[in-house]
Amino acid sequence: MYKVIIGLEVHCQLKTNSKNFSSAKNTFSEKPNTDVSPADLGHPGTLPYPNKDAVYKALKTSLALNCNVPDEVIFDRKNYFYPDLPKGYQITQITKPMGKSGYLMVRVGDDIKRVDIHQLHLEEDTASLEHFPNFSLLDYNRSGIPLIEIVTEPCIYSADEAVAFLETLRNVFLYCGVSNADSKKGQMRCDVNISVMKDTDTEFGTKVEMKNINAFTTVRNSIEYEIKRQIEVLESGGKVVQETRRYSDEDGKTHTMREKVDAIDYKYYLDPNIPPVLLSEEYISDIKKDIPMLEFDRINKYINDYELSLYDSTILAKDRSVADYFEKVLDFGVDPKLSANWIITVILGSLNKLKVGIDDFFINPKMLSDVIKLVSNGELSQNHAKTILYKAMDTLKNPLEIIQEQGLKQIDDSNKLRPYVIDSINENNDVLMEYLEGKDYVANFFIGKVMAKTNRQANPKVTLEIIKEELEKRRGENEKK
Repeated sequence: MYKVIIGLEVHCQLKTNSKNFSSAKNTFSEKPNTDVSPADLGHPGTLPYPNKDAVYKALKTSLALNCNVPDEVIFDRKNYFYPDLPKGYQITQITKPMGKSGYLMVRVGDDIKRVDIHQLHLEEDTASLEHFPNFSLLDYNRSGIPLIEIVTEPCIYSADEAVAFLETLRNVFLYCGVSNADSKKGQMRCDVNISVMKDTDTEFGTKVEMKNINAFTTVRNSIEYEIKRQIEVLESGGKVVQETRRYSDEDGKTHTMREKVDAIDYKYYLDPNIPPVLLSEEYISDIKKDIPMLEFDRINKYINDYELSLYDSTILAKDRSVADYFEKVLDFGVDPKLSANWIITVILGSLNKLKVGIDDFFINPKMLSDVIKLVSNGELSQNHAKTILYKAMDTLKNPLEIIQEQGLKQIDDSNKLRPYVIDSINENNDVLMEYLEGKDYVANFFIGKVMAKTNRQANPKVTLEIIKEELEKRRGENEKK
């Protein structure tokens, strides 16, 4: 038997107005080399100027991941030559990264796993390269964009755990508002380090690295293939080579890019152009206050405090705006289970159909809570409530106005319902005879008739009680004859 050891290096572009060390715009553009400044290209005489917002968001993410943060902000130079690095070095952090020794709690199916974070550092992104058969093209739009790199400990043991961690981490970015984390735009990508070892071994196996994977499905597929490949190499008596590989969607396999024997000496040293900046306790305290309750904690809250299922809690907490909407509905004093059910079945379905976000949705938390209260109090049937909500979306009218205009409140007054019941029984003598012959179940037939007569406004429970009273009265009269 073999044990799998995985470590992840996750890169995430921060959402800021400008780049990390220049005034160039931090935007996604399909037109190459349009958002570039002389500082990004490393022109002589230019000096880097740290982005305060990027520092704030890097520290915010670090604290959200339970990391220890530094007492000052220091940047280092990482020296290497590559076409996507115009200065010949990258401004990054190694002396005092933005965070160390953190962790993230992750749900993997029904299990909970702690993934330890080695460190989080803030750096500048590189340019992007597009390769062709005989040449490569460089786009410097990405060069200099604020980038945080999160390095896990080698504590992940399956593709499921890796993907669950990445999905949870992405929601940390979105909940904290530090990044859009759009993998299609390269805003979130990761390197996967993987090795296998026998259960009886005491040392990790040879590590293989897979670079710059964007999609979570690709992460899963590449890990599963690489586990199989490495085990097959070991089973055949071979040795796994330390190398960098890439995953191909075309054939579903990983392929060698280059062998990697020793760690590269990047000759790190403090960047002489960026002076250290002390971080006060007050500043760190303000950042902590700005961190919302995150997805993992909200799921626990919904399960423990509101007695929701894990499934419903996960759906509600997956998107912060949906979770906030749910909690605002609860602020109006409605039942949590009813609220969760209505949001999951009606609201989320409508958002998908209308292709809008919940922040732009016409039915606000107050409107939904008003409708839920009427259903909960028995003043409105569930069918009518759904019809009213859909009509409110179409007409952009408050649901209460529609209820008032159409008189759609549920009828539970027995005095008002009894005439409808009597008429329904009188109009269906054959069904009445079946009841008198002992077929008690036909009482349900009359509920449908009363519903039709009242435009489905009759309270089913009260209606059935009256039906049974009237039918028993007829049975008594029939026995006297």
